[in-house]
Amino acid sequence: MILISLLSIPSAHAQIPTKAPPGKVKPELPKEKETILGLYVTSREAFEMWKSNPEQIKILDVRTPEEYIFIGHAEMAWNIPLAFQSYDWDTEIKHFKFRPNPDFLINVQAIAGLKDTLLVMCRSGGRSAMAVNALAKAGFSNVYQITDGMEGDLVEDPESLFFGQHMKNGWKNSGLPWTYKPIPEHMILPKK
Repeated sequence: MILISLLSIPSAHAQIPTKAPPGKVKPELPKEKETILGLYVTSREAFEMWKSNPEQIKILDVRTPEEYIFIGHAEMAWNIPLAFQSYDWDTEIKHFKFRPNPDFLINVQAIAGLKDTLLVMCRSGGRSAMAVNALAKAGFSNVYQITDGMEGDLVEDPESLFFGQHMKNGWKNSGLPWTYKPIPEHMILPKK
């Protein structure tokens, strides 16, 4: 699996329509949020899908364990990181680099079959799109990208108190259930 520098992905600013049934109509998305499967849901739609069949539908949070714990996570989400935080500074993107998780696919296969429904989130949609594509290439066929992620898209209005912050939409900003509490049995991390 090849990962591009995960933080080099520009933030998305598209409005995601919510009137169509989940995954039926391709929303207007920036390129970095598009997936090869073309299955998309908003956070709210993902929560409703999960509620309709919590035993058969899994929500995957592909953010780092640090994000999962310190920023918070959906209460039912499995944390299977697509990549891990490193402490190597990238002078181009002015951020620490991510280190790909070599066991990502194996870890997902430990909890889900190729035909299972998976709803994949990250912070705001870029990494989850990469995760969906990796899963699709591995044979998973019913994988939806949660387009607005845990924190949502950036607020673009310079007059807003929240200008430049991820507070436009997303799981947390939609009032959906989330917690800071670690759920170790839902965190699939490398063994030491």
